[in-house]
Amino acid sequence: MGALTGFRVLDLSRVLAGPWCGQTLADLGAEVIKIERPGAGDDTRGWGPPWMKGQNAESSGEASYYQSTNRGKLSVALNIASAEGQEMIRALATSCDVLIENYKAGSLAKYGLDYASLAAINPRLVYCSVTGFGQTGPRAAEPGYDFIIQGMGGLMSITGERDDLPGGGPQKVGVAFADLMTGLYSTVAIQAALLSREKTGLGQHIDMALLDVQVAALCNQSQNYLASGKPPGRYGNAHANIVPYQVFRASDRDFIIACGNDSQFVALCNAIGLPDLPKDPRFARNADRVSNREAIVAILAKHFLGASADEWVGRIHPQGVPVGAINSIAQALDEPQVLARNMLVNIPHPLKADFVTVGSPIKLSGTPVEYLRPAPMLGEHTDEVLKRELGLDDERLAQLKAQGVIEQLGKR
Repeated sequence: MGALTGFRVLDLSRVLAGPWCGQTLADLGAEVIKIERPGAGDDTRGWGPPWMKGQNAESSGEASYYQSTNRGKLSVALNIASAEGQEMIRALATSCDVLIENYKAGSLAKYGLDYASLAAINPRLVYCSVTGFGQTGPRAAEPGYDFIIQGMGGLMSITGERDDLPGGGPQKVGVAFADLMTGLYSTVAIQAALLSREKTGLGQHIDMALLDVQVAALCNQSQNYLASGKPPGRYGNAHANIVPYQVFRASDRDFIIACGNDSQFVALCNAIGLPDLPKDPRFARNADRVSNREAIVAILAKHFLGASADEWVGRIHPQGVPVGAINSIAQALDEPQVLARNMLVNIPHPLKADFVTVGSPIKLSGTPVEYLRPAPMLGEHTDEVLKRELGLDDERLAQLKAQGVIEQLGKR
């Protein structure tokens, strides 16, 4: 039994931020009912290749992108633009604890599926809206995309090599950082609202914006600006406040040193054969090293060219100084520590019994994460959910399918 077993979530979101939140809630035991468009489904169902390979290595038509963020859910293919579909959503909302949606601000009101309408029939409902810019403000009506938000929210101004270096310039993060962080913040907010409901008996509306989250996630970088009045720039793989904390080139390949304090710096210098370096007043304290960044980095960079990355890692690691190689994703997923932490899990799929996916990083001693089902095929659970929750019989389901209101195991 999971920590959130007994809670039911109606997931009207698509693409990444909302679905990531819904998947996290499902991992924790909540029943998550995902509403998708008949015939098309979530946009990410079409975001391939790559597609999952079927049992005989053929293409299954199930997009890997979709599978990465929708495990554990029940898929109901239902047209919310139809009056019948809207009525079914309202009926489902009466028995749900949480609703997640990421439509443009205000757009669900025309369907009677906005917070005010649903709270009137289920005052205990926790309703989480995820948008690019939030429900208020001059840009509230605009759509928001992760790439745009990374740029607007300042992240790209501090990501990438310095402008004066080869390849310098702004760079987006390699995954949809604003979307993923918004999904996680939304999960926190939903659980907080559920705890609040225990005291008040009432749900509430959660207004999550990608731009808000991106600005909040700047963390020390934004506070550095507020303290100094100087906007931080790009440091590439270096750190704005800690030196040495970056990538260095060995004789054969790159490796990372993350030297977080002065005692680690002393240990590092002893390990690499430069024991007198911490005695230099330019480098004695971290603040000194930050002020003399170019000088210390030049010394270390030249020194590290004298041996292989594995040799440096082998000498530095035993001294307790954070050091490591730069893995490809293939190497990261094959890392012994990752495997020991059970971060790769097998969740049998109807089209592939040995389907493997990346698991949840949440480790709970009393209510561990459970993987009850893989990401669903489109409309896989339409009949099951509508029979159980709304009491619809086979004749009524057949009528709704003929009208295009719902779909069972439709196109993928």
